[in-house]
Amino acid sequence: MMTREKAAVISIGRIYCDLIFTGLEELPVLGRELFAGDLEIAAGGGAYIAAAHLTDIGRPAALLARLGNDALSSIIGEKMKDSGVELQFIDHSPDAGPQVTVAAVVGQDRAFLTRRAGSALPSTLDDALAWKEARHLHIAEFATLHEIPDLVSRAKDKGMSVSLDPSWDASLIYDDGFLNSCAGVDVFLPNLEEATAITSHEAPDAAIRKLSEAFPTVALKVGGAGAWISSDGSIWHAPAHDVDVVDTTGAGDAFNAGLIDAWLEQLDPKRCLEAGITAGSRSVQVRGGGPRSS
Repeated sequence: MMTREKAAVISIGRIYCDLIFTGLEELPVLGRELFAGDLEIAAGGGAYIAAAHLTDIGRPAALLARLGNDALSSIIGEKMKDSGVELQFIDHSPDAGPQVTVAAVVGQDRAFLTRRAGSALPSTLDDALAWKEARHLHIAEFATLHEIPDLVSRAKDKGMSVSLDPSWDASLIYDDGFLNSCAGVDVFLPNLEEATAITSHEAPDAAIRKLSEAFPTVALKVGGAGAWISSDGSIWHAPAHDVDVVDTTGAGDAFNAGLIDAWLEQLDPKRCLEAGITAGSRSVQVRGGGPRSS
């Protein structure tokens, strides 16, 4: 019996060299030095992590991003080669790096320090959107959409569906025009902090109801409290899985991958939600954002 080939996803966003410090009892404070129990150097950024998890699930995924020529960019470039993610649309440019995120992990909480470099617009964008295998565009951070404001419409013109994870950016997420800038997005994937900033509602059910007025499908990530999904006017909640948490870096992007894969298979909302939670639960049991710390 032949297995149907799944349609591919293009995942767009910035690529980072993640320096992930674990084994901490507290977060750093000014004037004091802390010593971590361990350090993981991994390819990061929501676009790459989501693509790596999609690939691990069995959904073809291509990364659409810019990558620098510096030493740190070269390290993560080599790491990405082993992930199975399609890398033909990487735009190599000196001004695209180094892009670095330092993550300090304390229990199930994290703090980040990040440097961006250059523009988010890859020179390979047109080629990627013309890729015949692609059916869906995942935008891993609103900052990328902010820099490429016609990105959703260009994907729609190619017949693609679109998902968006806003990804926290205090300089953008409180903008009054945020939701208007996201017009056309089919699946919106915030966490609770982001949803609260956008809607002013702290309760998950209230926040997702408000967001459902703007997006056909909303999946709201609430960490250890599980996740919510809204579709066709109905809302469901599912609890998180009880697993041993090693590192929560990238768990939200893994959730995105699981949910997008199920959504593209046209599974019902509850099964999409469970697929997202399952993927996120697998992610937190290993160090680094990728499925195998890629």
